[in-house]
Amino acid sequence: MSAIVGEEEQERWGVLDGLPGDPMMWVLIFSELVAFGLLLGAFVVARAVHPAVFTAGQAMLDSRLAAANTIVLVTSGWAAARSAAAARNASPIIARRWIALAMLLGAAFIAIKLTEYGGEIAAGAGLETSSFFTLYFLLTGFHLLHVLLGIVILAIVARGATANGVETGAAFWHMVDLVWIVMFPILYLVR
Repeated sequence: MSAIVGEEEQERWGVLDGLPGDPMMWVLIFSELVAFGLLLGAFVVARAVHPAVFTAGQAMLDSRLAAANTIVLVTSGWAAARSAAAARNASPIIARRWIALAMLLGAAFIAIKLTEYGGEIAAGAGLETSSFFTLYFLLTGFHLLHVLLGIVILAIVARGATANGVETGAAFWHMVDLVWIVMFPILYLVR
C-alpha cells in the first residue's frame, strides 16, 4: 500500500516534479518568496512616502559589511551547488565537505550581520527609531532567521547526503541567496 501512496504523491505535483529536490520544499520556497516580496514591497512604498527618513537611515548602514556578506552568501551558494553535484555523482563524502563549507559561510554571514547590527544599535538605531529601521530590522532579521534555518536544513541533509536530500537543502539555500541578492541593493544602494 505504501508504494501505491508514494506513486500517487509523485504524480500529483505536476510542474514541481521537474524541479530538483522535494516538491514540498518548493511549495515552502515559493511561499517564502511571496512573504519576502511583500516585505520588500512595503519597504519600497514606505521609501517613496518618506524619502528623507530612508536616506538618513541608509546613511547609518555599513554597506561595506553588507557587501562582504553578499560575497560570503553567494560563495556559500556556490558551495551548496557543488554539494548537490557531488551528491548526484554518488560522492557523499565530497557532498558533505561542500555542505560543511556552505554551513561555515552561512555562520560567517550571521556573524557579520550581528556585527553590523551591533554598530547600528550603538549608533542609536532600533526598531522604533524610524519606519526605515522598523522595516530594515524586520527584513534583515527575517532573512537572518532563514539563514539559520538553512544551516539546520543543510546539517540534516548532510547526514545521508543523498542526491534528493542535498538538492532539497541546496534549493532552500539558493532561495536564501536570491532573497539577499534582491535585498542588498534595495536596502543599501538604491536611494
